[in-house]
Amino acid sequence: MTGAAVVFLLGLCVGSFLNVVIYRLPREETVVTGRSRCTSCGRTLSWRDLVPVASYLILGGKCRYCCERISPRYPLVELITGAVFAALFYRLGPSLVLLKYLCLACILIAASFIDLEHYLIPNRLVLAGLVMAGGFLLLNMEITIKLGLLGALAAGGLLLFLAVVSRGNMGGGDIKLAAVVGLFMGWPWGFMAVVVGLFLAGAVGAVLMALRVKGRKDPLPLAPFLSAGALAVLFWGPQILAWYAGLWGMV
Repeated sequence: MTGAAVVFLLGLCVGSFLNVVIYRLPREETVVTGRSRCTSCGRTLSWRDLVPVASYLILGGKCRYCCERISPRYPLVELITGAVFAALFYRLGPSLVLLKYLCLACILIAASFIDLEHYLIPNRLVLAGLVMAGGFLLLNMEITIKLGLLGALAAGGLLLFLAVVSRGNMGGGDIKLAAVVGLFMGWPWGFMAVVVGLFLAGAVGAVLMALRVKGRKDPLPLAPFLSAGALAVLFWGPQILAWYAGLWGMV
């Protein structure tokens, strides 16, 4: 079995834990203790019910005990986490830098699905991201503390500025998540990740309004777009920067 396949399987298992985070954090529940349970009947789940993706397929997407439908979000999160883990491994190889960005990916995936369901980004998740990013900065890997702090200020500051000029249309959780991305990725990549995320959000928002799915005043969760922007820059940052510079005749 190749390294990428092993990391993919690891990602499936981590994705299973992220599902716990996504469900419990908005409800102010602990993610450290407590057995997993059916969200419909409350029955405690056994290991047979918790095998990533496989249990969902074997059970036909229903609870073993009450036969209520299980949200497809559960296998989706597991598959996305596995795919992102494998892609990062392929891009970065086995290293502490890989571990750093696997941690960032976990924060972004959890934040994205919580924001999609609840239109919020829990402070506990942001704090976990800040602690992780700060720890990696102290190890002085890849980027310096100065560049990390500058990235956080630039990325968070951009969304803070937009929140002010839009008179509160930008959520505080989005600002803090952008700062986490900046702290992980540093300057200029963290700032670029937020810019790419905003571009994606604007494009998708315009399409949704054109299709009359959303109106101008309807909220649009930003965390999924910040996450997509961060991953895009992680994989294609230099190419995106070169393309943008070419648009303005800078190269």
